[in-house]
Amino acid sequence: MHRFPPDHYIAGIRAGDRLVLSRAITLVESQLESDQALALAVLEQVLPQTGQSVRIGITGVPGVGKSTFIEAFGKHLTDSGKKVAVLAIDPTSQRSHGSILGDKTRMETLSMDPRAYIRPTPSGGSLGGVANKTRETMLLCEAAGFEVILIETVGVGQSETLVHGMVDFFLLLMLAGAGDELQGMKRGIMELADAIAITKADGDNAAAAERARLDYQNALHLFPPASTSWTPPVLTCSALQNQGIADLWHIINNHQTQLTQNGHRDRNRQQQNLDWLHNTIRQQLETRFYNQPGLRERLADVEEAVRKGAVLPLQAARLLLDQP
Repeated sequence: MHRFPPDHYIAGIRAGDRLVLSRAITLVESQLESDQALALAVLEQVLPQTGQSVRIGITGVPGVGKSTFIEAFGKHLTDSGKKVAVLAIDPTSQRSHGSILGDKTRMETLSMDPRAYIRPTPSGGSLGGVANKTRETMLLCEAAGFEVILIETVGVGQSETLVHGMVDFFLLLMLAGAGDELQGMKRGIMELADAIAITKADGDNAAAAERARLDYQNALHLFPPASTSWTPPVLTCSALQNQGIADLWHIINNHQTQLTQNGHRDRNRQQQNLDWLHNTIRQQLETRFYNQPGLRERLADVEEAVRKGAVLPLQAARLLLDQP
């Protein structure tokens, strides 16, 4: 890809040019030092135009209908005049180096919408690294005028906590008729939720969805109250019949109003920036350590000693870290 001067990207992003935005995101995702420097120069200049969107994290196990839901929710927002960006974090791609470009085909209607922008996450690198790229991508999308950022977790596990750490509102999608064990959802993930939506609440499943809504509502009452004084609601929705979608957007707006008024929204974002700082420090220290001249050879010798049980892992790590 041809590289342009920073001003080219900055002007294009501010003008809402999709092609320039995509190229700038590609710079952010690049491992090249020169691309990283260029991306940083662009981010620094567009920073004043960021931070104005509502950042929403959406999670739920495979089969809960995340893509169908996001398409219906995204269309509701674009139909009401909002510009929506959909980003995704896929921890499974770290192992398989697969791509979630399939999202664009799964959200065919939304991907054709001129007010929507769908961007898959980069694969490779640590999950924390992918999370940082998602944060940078989010800032670029905000600078390009997107008012709602939807961040989807494609897998389950560690990615929920990462997404929760970069959004204003965290939505948990659940299925009716399956216990927590079957859905693979732990109590810890329910505690992160600002709202729970029972999906596929249509047809023969409508009654079961309502029962599940009451069950989850009762379960949430057992959790300690949130420091934000917000009580997470539980609702049912049907993406196919477009039911509950408008209600959810109303809930999110109420949440943002309440947390803005009590100051928690600003404090939350400040803490997220500090977490981002410390996460970046850890990653850069690790990168610098492994890129030291001659480290690979020393590491191979130490690994062999650890493998044979001749050296404790703790002792081996100190030996490597203490060497100039």
